[in-house]
Amino acid sequence: MFNKLKEKLGAFKKTIGETIDQKVGIGEKAKTLVLERELILDEGDLEKSLGDLEIALLESDVAFPVAESIIDAIKQELIGAHKKIGANTGDIVETALRNALLSVMSKEMFDFDEFIANAPKPVNIVFTGVNGTGKTTTIAKIASRLKENGYSVVVASGDTFRAGATEQIEKHAERIGVKLIKHQHGGDPAAVIYDAMQHATAQHRDVVLADTAGRMHTNINLMDQLGKICRVTPPDLVIFVDEAVAGNDAVERAREFNETVPISGSILTKVDMDSRGGAAISIAHVTGKPVLFLGTGQKYGDLMKFDAEWYVDQLF
Repeated sequence: MFNKLKEKLGAFKKTIGETIDQKVGIGEKAKTLVLERELILDEGDLEKSLGDLEIALLESDVAFPVAESIIDAIKQELIGAHKKIGANTGDIVETALRNALLSVMSKEMFDFDEFIANAPKPVNIVFTGVNGTGKTTTIAKIASRLKENGYSVVVASGDTFRAGATEQIEKHAERIGVKLIKHQHGGDPAAVIYDAMQHATAQHRDVVLADTAGRMHTNINLMDQLGKICRVTPPDLVIFVDEAVAGNDAVERAREFNETVPISGSILTKVDMDSRGGAAISIAHVTGKPVLFLGTGQKYGDLMKFDAEWYVDQLF
């Protein structure tokens, strides 16, 4: 997982480290070296290596504005920094890299479990995204996770557009043992979700998980339908689901969805198949909202709560 970006970050750390150590050897900024036995870094020392790192980030599916933010954060931390002679250069560089990555991935962080525990019940969660990204399976994983944590769950089959969508989520609901609210194919998805919330309220259920039709951000009619769903029964959370392996396509879709119906956070599926690792970094930065979970397989338990520090650790 993330092998390509891990390799590129390691190369950057090594290159910068060699640059710093070479400066010590040739005695540049002699006054500082003699009087304080320290080395001060300037932008010239970093220019080529930072340029190489920016290209490496772009090749690893980190969106261009996000890569620029990472580079700027590294510059701010390293330029003008003092390095004691004999100090571990690799540690200095790695710290700057880690801080830069964490700064772009920790936007508006909130704890999903804490939110569910404290929110008035029933909690209405709407899931959205494009077709084929594992959205329905992700809903089933969340339902299973919530049930294991002691919550009562209702699933709303709001995807009345795709043939077989209700049957698919119905099978998941039966396996997990949660209530499914459904209407006929072609029905109004806003009505399905409204009915699910009414049922949950009457039966004192804790959480409603609402599936919606997979749609491309360019489909105006379906995007308008999503807006209607959120007006009829205002959600407590809107969660965007996409594949980590979609890379920059997922980033662009997340941005477009967020502009139409502001999302609360994202879930990335197929992380176990992603060798690049840039999508999570980019989506968090572009939307200003956190990645909540990572899908790591097909089983209900294959859902990992996202932790930015853990993610960065994997990159190193």
